[in-house]
Amino acid sequence: MRVSSTRTGHRGRGPASLLLATAIAITAGGAVMIGHPDRAAADPIEECTATTGAVVAVDFTHWGGSVVRGCDAHPTTSMNLLHNAGFTTTGTEHDGPAFICRLGSGTFGNGVQYPTPAEEPCVNTPQATAYWSYWTAEPGQDTWSYSQFGAGTQKPKPGEVEAWVYGGTDVGGSSGVPAFTPDSVRAKNAASPSPSDAASASASASASTSPTVAPPATGDPAAAAAWLAGQLVHGDHMENWAFEGPDYPRTSLTALALAAAGTQDPALRKVVAFLEAHTDAFLLPDGPNGRPGSRAAALLALVAESTGGNPRAFGGHDLLAALTDHVCTAAGEDGKCTAAGDFLGAASPWVQALGVIALLRGDVTPPAATLARFDALRCADGGIAGAMIVPGENCESDPSNTALTVLALRKAGSADPTAQKAADRLAASQQADGSYLPYAGAPGGDTASTAGAAQGLKATGRTAEQAAAKSWLAARQNKDGGFGPDEGTTDSDPAATEQAILALTGTDPASVTHDLGSATQPPKPGKAPDLAKGSAYLTAPANLIDGHYYEAFPTFADFGLTIDGAYALAATGTDDAALRKIVDFLDQQGKDANDRTVNDWTGVGTEFAGGGSIGKEALLAEVVGRDPRAFGGHDLIAALARAVCAHADVDNGCAAPGNYLWATSVFSQSLGVMAQVRAGDAEHAAAPITYLKSLQTANGSWPSLIPAAGDSDVDSTAMAVMALALVPGDEAAQAVDKGLAWLAAQQQPDGGFPGAAGDSTNSAALAVQGMTLRQSTYAGRIAKAVEFLAGQQNADGGFDVATAGQQGSDVRASTQALGGATGISFGNLHRDLGTGTGTPTPTGSPTASSSAPDSPTGSASPSTPASPVSPSGSDSASPAPATSTTAGRGTDTAPASSGTRTANGSDSTGTTGSTGSADDSAGEPAGGLAWTGTDVLGLVVPALLLTAAGGGVLVATRRRTAAAPGRHR
Repeated sequence: MRVSSTRTGHRGRGPASLLLATAIAITAGGAVMIGHPDRAAADPIEECTATTGAVVAVDFTHWGGSVVRGCDAHPTTSMNLLHNAGFTTTGTEHDGPAFICRLGSGTFGNGVQYPTPAEEPCVNTPQATAYWSYWTAEPGQDTWSYSQFGAGTQKPKPGEVEAWVYGGTDVGGSSGVPAFTPDSVRAKNAASPSPSDAASASASASASTSPTVAPPATGDPAAAAAWLAGQLVHGDHMENWAFEGPDYPRTSLTALALAAAGTQDPALRKVVAFLEAHTDAFLLPDGPNGRPGSRAAALLALVAESTGGNPRAFGGHDLLAALTDHVCTAAGEDGKCTAAGDFLGAASPWVQALGVIALLRGDVTPPAATLARFDALRCADGGIAGAMIVPGENCESDPSNTALTVLALRKAGSADPTAQKAADRLAASQQADGSYLPYAGAPGGDTASTAGAAQGLKATGRTAEQAAAKSWLAARQNKDGGFGPDEGTTDSDPAATEQAILALTGTDPASVTHDLGSATQPPKPGKAPDLAKGSAYLTAPANLIDGHYYEAFPTFADFGLTIDGAYALAATGTDDAALRKIVDFLDQQGKDANDRTVNDWTGVGTEFAGGGSIGKEALLAEVVGRDPRAFGGHDLIAALARAVCAHADVDNGCAAPGNYLWATSVFSQSLGVMAQVRAGDAEHAAAPITYLKSLQTANGSWPSLIPAAGDSDVDSTAMAVMALALVPGDEAAQAVDKGLAWLAAQQQPDGGFPGAAGDSTNSAALAVQGMTLRQSTYAGRIAKAVEFLAGQQNADGGFDVATAGQQGSDVRASTQALGGATGISFGNLHRDLGTGTGTPTPTGSPTASSSAPDSPTGSASPSTPASPVSPSGSDSASPAPATSTTAGRGTDTAPASSGTRTANGSDSTGTTGSTGSADDSAGEPAGGLAWTGTDVLGLVVPALLLTAAGGGVLVATRRRTAAAPGRHR
């Protein structure tokens, strides 16, 4: 792939150079498309080095061009980096400047911006399969990361390189990675202004963490872990060609290997969450009334213990009790016992040893019979048998079983001769080349046996033998990072790779520890968010301007965010005056500085009317006691009914019958359903409800996007259960229960929940709202999540987007955190501004009627918001918050939300990411913040709006990232 640079003679850029000329096209409907069509003067590429400035590369190969790179010697934001590097941008009519729809460079196509108007009109948010995705690589990093922030909020580090690629990517950015490596376009130093020929040649290859040369003698466990993570199906589990469905044992062993490597935390979190969500299927293969399997109990307990979890409360089960309560007392018991002392169903000494190790790691003394059982499993040569034999049966020792038994007995502190004899046999059976034969007479060493033996050798202090085994393993690592089973079968194999990782890292099932909670910033102190202080942040004059929020661009109101703010104020009940001002602005069709009203955002009454956006507006009317059939000058309920798709027509905004027009995320679909059901329009809500149910996956979750992209998303699942909780019938109730079980299992050790931005404030808040529907079941998890939210609150009252990444209060994150912390479902939220008296309280799970929910069950002082209560009204108040002072970090400045498209399909304005859609900020869970989903399409663009010679420069950034600080609906 050819890589070129933008090179001009402009130097010494000062503030004046940031005044960019703009082109403003006024459409018939009053929407404004603002772009930056003129080429900016770029800093010479030589001004960027490995330690100063930043480089951005734009891939035009989709149109037959090359990768063009440019430099900004003094970047302030990534948006500035683009323009100062010589690129031009254009936004969309619907989203204004906060969305990059087109990019151009004077070095390609005579400066034409791509995609051309014929390919993409840039009226609404482009489709998720064809847009400019945004990637970054920090100094020294040679793999691309899907940016957690939009170009307007991302602040390039000295030596950083960024990339824009046209096409599509899945939720979370695990596909669609740039075809060139960061190193191929990075500025090396002042003396090497352009990539080398070798770097250019490598641009056509995907970035890889695999070794490209023979591995070092010690092997490369990080590369092995990267390969192993790449074998996960849907990113969270292993499967086996021999049978359909998940391979739970293999998935568990993969988790232990990834924990040992410590380099694949995102994948490890997904695997652990999958196992926790599927514990019943693995542990109880005979059904809920059957007896637990010892292999499953041991492996799952070890996964929990190795990653900072609780083996006594994993997937709803006490795994340690499942082991101690099911020890065989006689041979033949329940058809699953070879002899007394076996763990029920243990088919090999390997499983018996795992059970002992799991108990010891959980501070439980194994039953004496389980340890004594190893005496009968010892062969004459001192090794441990390959099967669960009884005295008198043929005994042939097996290196893997011998090694794990050594680990178990040593951890138990056993002085039994079996432990020492097994250790001696392990050392004596090593081959001259350092390997171990899987069985007597095998033609050569085997990876799994050698790796298992290396773990046992380390535990017994046989360092020379351990080193020889590791050296043999290292020499068999493939260039893709994985390991083959043996010398005759060299293709990389998960089972072999799992054991090799443990051996190469010097760990084993008895010692591997990688607390996932420590991989993120610990929560700041505090038990519950200070709701009054948070509301004050939202209503501060610098944030709420004339009843609406502008977020990034001073002339374009963010109507989706404005409604989010209203929801938060309604939930907390702390400032009715500010809430009424927002509602009046929307209801009376107030205009922003570009004469846009909420109707321009929803597209109501036009061919681009968005069901999600209309639903979001209608739901607000219902929340505050106004008539959604006469709000903002429109009958929003009738408009929603007209937006229900009768058949699939993807090109015109309908993914399937029952989908709302231009609702490209589960978030948007759920908002529409809630609005229709609360308005009592059961007839027209029936098809959307059916469609929403159909999107639930087998594991209980919902995806972020419509059509589904195969992911599972926290934000979308929370929204879907809130919507279906309003629907009568057992089918809907079962869907809610299944969804909540999956949702609860996603909780991180620190109480947070995974979103596109990482350990996300937005996702944790939505999860609290969802789990509060079954408060008695999830009270502990709710309390932990609320405490996590408190830890993200700053001294100014606002909230961070996530535990990692750029810190500082964010308006969008704060709207979600405040509303979510109350635990009130959007389906139940009610604060009637007609009287201005009722303090919002959760009304509990709806009574499964299609009518609007009851008014608040009581009133409280507006300054003391109520804690969530159980849906049935019988649960005690959740540990969620009244008002408490949170220790903040000081007056951090709030980063403006960027205009990126999050994995859930919402953009900064809250619009979904469907072409031609006028809806969607209305409910897209942006993987980054408030209302966006674990993955969402969010608009991220706190870009600069600078005035120059007759025009303001409006640059819209668009990237499909779940990390946008909180896009949603």
